[in-house]
Parts: sequence; structure tokens; C-alpha cells
Amino acid sequence: MISISNGQLKGSNLQMKASPRQTKESGGKAKGAVAGGHPLTAAAGEEILLAGGNAYDAIIAAHFAACVVEPVLASLGGGGFLVAQPAGQAPLVFDFFVQTPRQKQTEAGLDFQPILADFGAAQQEFHIGLGSIATPGSVKGVFEIHRRLGSLPMIELMQPAIQYARHGTPLNSLQATILDIVSPILLATPEARSIFQDAAGEGVVAEGHILRLPQLADTLDHLSREGDDLFYRGELAELIARQIQAGGHLTREDLASYQVQVREPLVTRYRGHEFITNPPPSSGGILINFALQLWQACAQEHSYGSYEHLAGLVATMDATNQARIEAHLNRPDMAGTDFALLDPALVQKYAQEIRGRSRANRGTTHISVIDAQRNVAAMTVSNGEGCGTIVPGTGIMLNNMLGEEDLNPGGFHQWHADQRMTSMMSPGIINRSDGVMVALGSGGSNRIRTAILQTIINLIDFDMPLAAAVASARVHFENDFLNIEPGYQGAVLEKLVADYPDNKCWDELSLFFGGVHAVQYDGYEFSGVGDTRRGGVAKTVVG
Repeated sequence: MISISNGQLKGSNLQMKASPRQTKESGGKAKGAVAGGHPLTAAAGEEILLAGGNAYDAIIAAHFAACVVEPVLASLGGGGFLVAQPAGQAPLVFDFFVQTPRQKQTEAGLDFQPILADFGAAQQEFHIGLGSIATPGSVKGVFEIHRRLGSLPMIELMQPAIQYARHGTPLNSLQATILDIVSPILLATPEARSIFQDAAGEGVVAEGHILRLPQLADTLDHLSREGDDLFYRGELAELIARQIQAGGHLTREDLASYQVQVREPLVTRYRGHEFITNPPPSSGGILINFALQLWQACAQEHSYGSYEHLAGLVATMDATNQARIEAHLNRPDMAGTDFALLDPALVQKYAQEIRGRSRANRGTTHISVIDAQRNVAAMTVSNGEGCGTIVPGTGIMLNNMLGEEDLNPGGFHQWHADQRMTSMMSPGIINRSDGVMVALGSGGSNRIRTAILQTIINLIDFDMPLAAAVASARVHFENDFLNIEPGYQGAVLEKLVADYPDNKCWDELSLFFGGVHAVQYDGYEFSGVGDTRRGGVAKTVVG
């Protein structure tokens, strides 16, 4: 997971709303809205909407851009999920997350070593190397999305990312900080150092450095012309397999056999509204579902920021934590009135699907798009932290999803072969009873679900505008420890910390608490918000 011990930026970035009246006066027409984790990620989506593309074209372009400008969080070598609601059609989920290799190699021959990431107040160990790489799904995922839902040629959708990579983009403060945290990974090999090391040879490049990725630009250009078979069966597959055979599990057969899984989404009814998100085998969506059902059953009417509000949130998080996979979802002692709202057969089905799968809690980024035709798209992606090596001549750093201690509580290399890994990533869509549509999601590992939960409650229970719902202070309770962002009244805070003495009261809003990037359309006007906890930017598109 990627987290930072001190806050970055306060608040959130709400763009001007685009409405028919405003666009008539300006001579333009509202095209949609896009939100993401970097200004150029959002700009790529905006460019495609202005060119006449739909929400899925825009989110594909934004994803490829994120692979360039958010290089630790997004990569052609990673994976993710898209929740899509095409206009007039049933919603669906594209699962293009990573797959465990088909066969395990002997541990003695693996390139698999630990590094320490420095978060300031604490350090965290990750494992990198060729033995940490799972089968990537991002390339096949976005091409499959394009085949089913796209409208513009792929070569056009990839142009913003190609230009960013070829001509270079300046590192902003947040991305430079993330690079510094995982610098041991980015400086682990000569190929990675040639991209990320500073001129003095003392560390990684800093804020303001122009990051040029010409090899990645060429790779993107070839992919745009030749398609995803290049990555999974062609020349790129050969380069990947040849490199990994020197110390990893992945083979040509793993790449050739990878399939995008298209699923029915998990749909929750909450106070008369609909929340659509990622289903099992990923765990984040079902846990948000549990939390919403618990909150709906137990929460009484109270004001935002009151003790009753915060204590109820913490109690809901606590109960949901107990229902997590590691605590055995169907424990008999959990079968009280809280869980009576849930269909036992459905819970059992989901528990069986989730239990025993390797789970990835890694660095993530999110993109949301809605267009004027009412197509809705929410995509969350991850590359872990990266494996530390660059596929020769490509500019691609593959994932290190097999190198996380959380995935292997009984020891490393205990994962099940040829299995889709599960994740906390939970891109989602809210269909309100009044017709308003919201696309949202978050990065933040285990904090993804609590960030989304609190945003939904803020929107629906407290009827907040989208910007306020995202910007409001958050709490996160896990392992009997309470984290609290600033923004709550002193007397309420004093009572809460007295109830939960194991706590941390943060001085600033922080990306530790996730980063919810969201867009909204009410049939009349668009709005968007980029959570600046994670460098978010939103754009309403008029042209």
C-alpha cells in the first residue's frame, strides 16, 4: 500500500459546473466530466471527450496517461477494475486484475528480495524482483473495454499518453513524494536508475524534474497500432517472458492464457438509492455493502460531526472488520441482528468465492467519467509499487503483487496457482432515486472502503454537495486503532478519543485516508471533484 504520514493538500478540487445555460452563453456544449489523480490524467480524458469520444474512450485515454504521469500507481504491467453503466444498458464490471502464475518455480532460483520504503514516521517492507511479478491485466483490460464500449480508434485514445511520455512532463509535489518513498525500488536496477535517478546519483528525481519516457512512448505507439496481442502473444510477450525466466514464475503461457473477466456488479439498495460496485472475488465491494447495510439498520437521525455520527461510523467499521476474510466471514457469533439484513445464502456464496484467494493491498489510483449520453465509467488500477526492473527496451515496470507480506500470512510463495487475485479496489456508481448519477472510487489500500463509505453517507444521509462530501474529514478504524482527520469539534473529539485511547489525531488531511475522485450528472449539469489528498483534479468538459 502507499500511504504518507503527513498530509499533502487540504480540501478538494471542484471545477465549475457545466450546464446548458452556461454552455449556450459560451457557444459550447457540455460534453461530460472527468476526475483523476493528476492534472494530465484528467486532461487526457477531457481531450477525448472534446474530440467526440464517449466516457469509455475518455477513461481509456486517462488510464494510459496515468501510466506516464502517475508511474508508481499505474502501469501497463499492473491491473484493475472498471465499473461501467452504458446508457440504456445493464451495468457490468471488467475485471482485468492480475492473475497468479500457472506454475511455481523453486524458491532457490527466484529473484525475490526485500526493500524498505520510508514513510517518515515508519518504514514498511516490500518484496521486489522478478519473482514478485503476477500476470498483468491492464493492457488486455483496456483493449477489451475498447472493443465492447469504445467509439474512437485506439491510436487516437493513446496519443495524449504518447505525447506526455515522448516530450516529458514535470513531476508535481505528490508524485515526487511517492517516488521518494519507494526510491529503493526505483533505484534497484541499472535500467530503473536510468529513468528515475537524479543527476547527482544520490536519489530519485525531485519535484519539477521533466520525466521523459521515450521507450514507453514507443511501446504505447506500437500497442496502439498492433493491439493487445503484441503484449500477450507477440514481441512484448517474448521480451517479458525472456526476462522473467531468469528468476520469476511468469511464462509465455501465463500471458497467452490471460483473460479479462466480465462480471455482473454487486448492487446495494441504500435508503432508496442504488450503489453499484466491484463484486467478489474482490473483497472491497462486499465490505462496503456490509457496512452500508449495517449503517442503514443501526444509525439513527443525527447531525454530521456529532458524537453519535462518529461513534456509529467507528462501530460500523469495527463490525465490518470482523466480517473480513481473515476473520472468517460466516462466523456463527456474527449472526446477530446486524447481519440479519443480508441474505445468508448470498453471504455464503461470496464468502466461498473470496476465502483462500490472495489479496492485494497496494498503491492505487482512480478515474471517473460521465458523458452527455449518460454513459458512466469508474476505474481503479494498481501496479503495486513496481518490481524494480524494466522490461528491456519498453519502459515498462511490471507489478510486484506477489511481494506483499499481507498476501502470504503463512509465509511467502504460498499463493494458489492460476487464480485471479482479489483486491480492496471498489470503483462504483451511485444511481440516486432523483435520477442523479455519480461515478466514484478511491485509492488507499484498506482505507478505500471507508473513504467510499463515508462519501456515500455524506452524499445521501447528510445531503452534501459532491465537493463537500469528498472534502469532509474522515475516520478509519482497523486493528483496534482509530485514525482521525482534523475537522471535528473539540468536545466531540475528546469524547471519541476517550472511548478509543489507541488513536492518532492527524494535523492535516492526508492521502492515508484515500482519495475519492468523483463526477456527477443530474441530467442538466455536470460537476466533478478531485480529492487533493491524492493530487486529484476534476474537469467539466465544454466544447
